[in-house]
Amino acid sequence: MKEIEFWFSIGSTYTYLSVTRIGAVAKETGASFSWQPFSVRSIMREMDNVPFPPSKQVKVDYMWRDIERRAQGYGFSARVPAPYPLGEFDLANRVAVLAMQEGWCEDYVRATYRRWFLDGQEAGGEPNLPETLSEIGQDLSRVLDLANSSDIEAAYLEQTARAQELGIFGSPSFIVDGELFWGDDRLEDAIRWAQRTD
Repeated sequence: MKEIEFWFSIGSTYTYLSVTRIGAVAKETGASFSWQPFSVRSIMREMDNVPFPPSKQVKVDYMWRDIERRAQGYGFSARVPAPYPLGEFDLANRVAVLAMQEGWCEDYVRATYRRWFLDGQEAGGEPNLPETLSEIGQDLSRVLDLANSSDIEAAYLEQTARAQELGIFGSPSFIVDGELFWGDDRLEDAIRWAQRTD
């Protein structure tokens, strides 16, 4: 089966569902994923798209209930509302870019989302970031120095530009052979496509 690119932004609420279940799905199906962080916020700003503005509280309330309901359907929980939007969105995602380069992206993202959606700790901020890095054996000072470097900033911008080139406009998204599948509920469709084109 062809590898599936899993494009995500820490800060996307529905991405919690994919991040939490993707490991089990991979084991069940034999699918493999490459984790690709990017800035969905930058892309959505360019599209003048504000998904859950404060002025649309009914839609915001629906989002939280929908995530809670879907998580229950998958067999795990979500304590909502979680802190949103993230004050340290870009830092959280720059750390993910560094983690992608160094090979600890999955562990970082899973632990970050778990603390965000189960413990109410805002991703990218305190105490989520230092506790997550400690849990996965990464040094906070070293990671922050690198995540705030010009090299990682450039890599973050490059990841976002690549996402745009692929036609990605939201998180989570899955790419198989140039085919885009957007949304947690399209994860299984992406796997079927990967199996079909194997």
